[in-house]
Amino acid sequence: MAKDLFLEIGCEEIPAGFIPKAMADMETIIRRELENARLEFAEIVTMGTPRRLVLAVNGLNERQPDAELTAMGPAKNVAYDADGNPTKAAQGFARGQGVDVNDLKLVMTEKGEYLAAVKSEIGRETAELLTEMLPRLVNAIPFKKSMRWSDLEVRFARPIHWIVALYGGSVVPFGFGNIVSGSTSRGHRFMANSTFPVRDLAHYLEECERHFVIPNPAKRQEIIRAEIARVAKLAGGSVLEDEALLEQVSFLVEYPSAVHGTFSPDFLAVPREVLITSMREHQRYFSLVDAAGKLMPGFITINNTLTEDPSVVVKGNERVLRARLSDARFFFVEDQKQTLESRVELLKSVVYQAKLGTSYEKMERFRSLSGFLAAKFNPAVAEKAARAATLCKADLVTGMVGEFPEVQGIMGREYALHDGEDREVAAAIAEHYLPTQAGGELPASDIGAFVSLADKMDTICGCFSVGLIPTGSADPYALRRSALGIINIILDKGYRVSLAEFVGASLDLLAAKMTRKRDEVERDVLEFFKVRFVNLMADRYASDAVDAVVAVACDDLVDAGAKIAALAEFRNREDFAPLAVAFKRVVNIVKEGVDTPVAEALFQDPAEGALFAALGAVSGKVDAAVASGAYTEALAQIATLKESVDLFFDKVMVMAEDERVRMNRLALLTGIARLFAQLADFSRLSP
Repeated sequence: MAKDLFLEIGCEEIPAGFIPKAMADMETIIRRELENARLEFAEIVTMGTPRRLVLAVNGLNERQPDAELTAMGPAKNVAYDADGNPTKAAQGFARGQGVDVNDLKLVMTEKGEYLAAVKSEIGRETAELLTEMLPRLVNAIPFKKSMRWSDLEVRFARPIHWIVALYGGSVVPFGFGNIVSGSTSRGHRFMANSTFPVRDLAHYLEECERHFVIPNPAKRQEIIRAEIARVAKLAGGSVLEDEALLEQVSFLVEYPSAVHGTFSPDFLAVPREVLITSMREHQRYFSLVDAAGKLMPGFITINNTLTEDPSVVVKGNERVLRARLSDARFFFVEDQKQTLESRVELLKSVVYQAKLGTSYEKMERFRSLSGFLAAKFNPAVAEKAARAATLCKADLVTGMVGEFPEVQGIMGREYALHDGEDREVAAAIAEHYLPTQAGGELPASDIGAFVSLADKMDTICGCFSVGLIPTGSADPYALRRSALGIINIILDKGYRVSLAEFVGASLDLLAAKMTRKRDEVERDVLEFFKVRFVNLMADRYASDAVDAVVAVACDDLVDAGAKIAALAEFRNREDFAPLAVAFKRVVNIVKEGVDTPVAEALFQDPAEGALFAALGAVSGKVDAAVASGAYTEALAQIATLKESVDLFFDKVMVMAEDERVRMNRLALLTGIARLFAQLADFSRLSP
């Protein structure tokens, strides 16, 4: 019979950014624990608020099934001597498994006969197992930062105040620090600061709502969405869509309610992005827009309580925001007293990175690199690209960016426009930071794209040049994000640039700063890009198709992407499986191939001539299709060889005794394999 497990960890306020990951980690950990314990279950549910993390496992079996466990020991020749007596190795293995040496068995494996201990394990009660699992679960939840409290040895995101642990309605007893599990939860800290009993998940959710707590984050989000839409309508506008802010705010509250506040219309003279950033990043406010999409002098904030007098809350929030916007307006006015161009010299006193020099030096490098790209893809904008590169970091030394770092680039654009700079140059100053996140907006113009690519490539090559290479989860200079940005821009714009040439041009500019051997740096950077490209493509196409193409070449990312797309489409053919088998057989036989020409005079079977003729008929068509980038057509032509290849393998012994005949047959198959190799390594494809 199955019962339900319920766990609630009640604590002081957990940072909003910690909660979604903690919920996912709880599910992963309990799933692993239950599977290791051979316990079947129906589903796992996780929820979270700032003050509680909740886990429920529905339909969890009451008892482990009995099991027969086999532990493998030493090989037979190690376990027994020449007379068949157990050696010390066998005796030690038996002791370690808690069995008599005579009860050990020999088991045949792929590597030969091995000694094994076969033990029967009687299943334990789930309630008993949970007393061991749940403390491990609580202790194993990883947080970016955790803390100890009182004089306890345990750690958690924030001090734990209560734990509810129930299985089938009965308490699962265990301790964590100075807290003992029970069946009593607590309501909202301010609106219902009292305890209430819990029977199961459904009862818990009902009682929570009675005590002003909404445990389900999805439900909180929908409440917030409806509330801000309602309040915005009353204010005569609509909410500026911001799903990321909506999710973040939902993890800041347990019982959301919305109120509307205003600010002076005079502040609308400050750039829109600054106002939105100030409200979103610093106050977690939602911005309002009118029917034309223009920013309104108002905001919506989400409270964690229902207030008796909303005006008090509104006034407090308005006062705080007024101070922030006053600072922004001050910096905006003051910054405009000095041109952006005049600030470029100040970058000479800003250290970008100790080993790589100042921000001014970095600017000079990627300005030159942007010229390399402009010369290849749009020489007409080379001058504007150089101007944008010169100015794009100057806003780093403005008061506004010093106070609001999130608007770097945006303020550079605004100040450039104020100074009378070309509008395309000004737009590129903002665009060069794009994309700012995975799947984010990309530069719209060539000018912005050239500067963005150059800046990011200089960052990557510079860091690799001085040994600042990402390891594991540590990537302080966001090199992975920069690499993905470069790849996405190149694919989006269709720039047919050699990655090796691009990297080489960047390394040329870094020669004076380099502390590692250049060939090692170039190899590592190209491999870094290859891994990022493979991962990106594997999210879109079958991984074996990606591997097959990248194994041949990925120096031209646009070309490699087109080949992957064509090969992925080719895999959808009904006859793909037998095609893949036939072509893989060709590749596996010839391996590196032979360079001797095919001699028709050495053919001994009509199947050899038929394959040679078929190869001659399609080679030109395939070459032409590949040259024009028509990779789907090239693959279709290659597919016509299957019948001739199959007949060849049915009728012909490739490894003939006569060396000349054997080499001639290998030369014929080499021609087939090299036809494939223009597109992909077919040996890597799964049928």
